[in-house]
Amino acid sequence: MRPEEFDLVGSVSLIAAAAEEHRPQLLRGAFLQRFPAHVELIREGEPPDFLHIVVEGQVELFSRYRDRETTVGVLGPGSSFILAAVVLDKPYLKSARVLSSARILMVPSEAIRAIFDIDAGFARALTRELAQAYRGVLKELKNQKLRSSLERTAAWLVRFNAETGGLNQFDLPFDKKVLAGRLGIAPEVLSRTFVTLQSYRVRVAGRRIHIEDLASLTKLASPDNLIDDPLA
Repeated sequence: MRPEEFDLVGSVSLIAAAAEEHRPQLLRGAFLQRFPAHVELIREGEPPDFLHIVVEGQVELFSRYRDRETTVGVLGPGSSFILAAVVLDKPYLKSARVLSSARILMVPSEAIRAIFDIDAGFARALTRELAQAYRGVLKELKNQKLRSSLERTAAWLVRFNAETGGLNQFDLPFDKKVLAGRLGIAPEVLSRTFVTLQSYRVRVAGRRIHIEDLASLTKLASPDNLIDDPLA
């Protein structure tokens, strides 16, 4: 990395958790690169050569089986992938590609494991991130198992509306195909779901969403912190 990049990288929470004397070893061989949209960063089944950390932009995690593909998650700045594979030195279980132009910090997996063994603060930070990821998977499992596609879509709209200031109108942060995969439904099912949501006074114009009766939509979604709150 160039010298001017070290201050930016040092502000990344996972890197900042390492003791100052260990950071040069952690970042030796690291890269901070900008990638255009649609670039595939990792592929499931490959060995984990690097831990990737999103510094800017968005990254989609996805998986394929035969001729089918689904979105597993969408990551923004500060998020890392795929930590479990790096810690265990096991093949990636997911693939990742850039959704919008992104800057990605790539830290060699060997360095992550080496500092994990000698730096208690760094080890705690990695453990917290792994625990948060596990809880996220469990929440998503509950979301998929306990809610209909209509309820999942409503819950996502209510949550994203709150995250974007509660203005009751916003642009989808990614294509509807990605949203459908994120919700675990086919794109055509999402289209029919948006038609059904018109009766709850949700209007969709391209990627623009207008929520004209938030109370009605919230009642349908029935938010649950143990499913919907990413920090719970």
